[in-house]
Amino acid sequence: MTSLDELLHISLEESTSEIIAEYIWIGGSGTDLRSKARTLPKPVTDPKLLPKWNYDGSSTGQAPGEDSEVILYPQAIFRDPFRRGNNILVICDAYTPQGVPIPTNKRAAAAEIFSKKEVVDEEPWYGLEQEYTLLQKDVKWPLGWPVGGYPGPQGPYYCGTGADKAWGRDIVNAHYKACLYAGIQISGINGEVMPGQWEFQVGPAKGIAAADQLWAARYILERITEIAGVVLSLDPKPIDGDWNGAGCHTNYSTKSMRADGGYEVIKKAIEKLGLRHKEHIASYGEGNERRLTGKHETADMKSFSWGVANRGASVRVGRDTEKEGKGYFEDRRPASNMDPYVVTGLVAYTTILWNPTESK
Repeated sequence: MTSLDELLHISLEESTSEIIAEYIWIGGSGTDLRSKARTLPKPVTDPKLLPKWNYDGSSTGQAPGEDSEVILYPQAIFRDPFRRGNNILVICDAYTPQGVPIPTNKRAAAAEIFSKKEVVDEEPWYGLEQEYTLLQKDVKWPLGWPVGGYPGPQGPYYCGTGADKAWGRDIVNAHYKACLYAGIQISGINGEVMPGQWEFQVGPAKGIAAADQLWAARYILERITEIAGVVLSLDPKPIDGDWNGAGCHTNYSTKSMRADGGYEVIKKAIEKLGLRHKEHIASYGEGNERRLTGKHETADMKSFSWGVANRGASVRVGRDTEKEGKGYFEDRRPASNMDPYVVTGLVAYTTILWNPTESK
């Protein structure tokens, strides 16, 4: 008798040229991911060749019931690690039938920033460090923690090894390989300071592609945790008390920063970030005030600071950058649930396009 698993692993290429495209978009909360699949007549590698599609926005909190149609515009394609073969994952953003970006579509504004000549010429690169917490499904308590109780204090868990130090490694490794298969520029993984918490890094990736890839990586992680019966949390402070929160540190450089003399460009960019600290904090993730307290490797969100090799600063510059006189810096303020379209676009706008003298 044919098993369900055998049916799931049917290779379509043996019998048809048709493929399955999973259209993925961001729902009404700004962090929830939605998707649905459609059949296409043949393989596609260019998102411009994909058809637009629609969905019921009243069911995702993105449109009223009396005018519920929202249109999906395909923007980026990745190989599908679940169906494999020529099947694809498609990152989309959402518009009204009249072609206007809906309020939760943050990609459109970011794309406009990244299309500016000044930004294109600077070739901004990003490295996004996505921290996340794995929760036990029925009790919503971190994986590996005793139900209703706590493990030993932080210390042995960061990059730890062993059954009493690391929980969920198979999920993490499955995600790592699935992202590489998909074509995401995932550059590494590690266990984090709080038990049950992990991190993966996307990049260096150029411009808006970094944000597309992070959303695709989040989607793949959601699917893998679904299979494993574990809940993915991007809450910036999932457990109150003396436990690390979860961030999405954003590493950034421009062509000028990577060139000789780039350290002076970096310092000027950091100065501009400091002048717009409130605007950035307001856009760096919901609930971030619970994380940015000045404790647990964070800076207090009420003030801006930077330093070389200082993980307690708002912005950290690496020793190698200081030594070589060029390189990149790390904005440590974004929360784990930040929208990468918002953050990457805002960092590029402030450091490249914004003129402090014109804003006074």
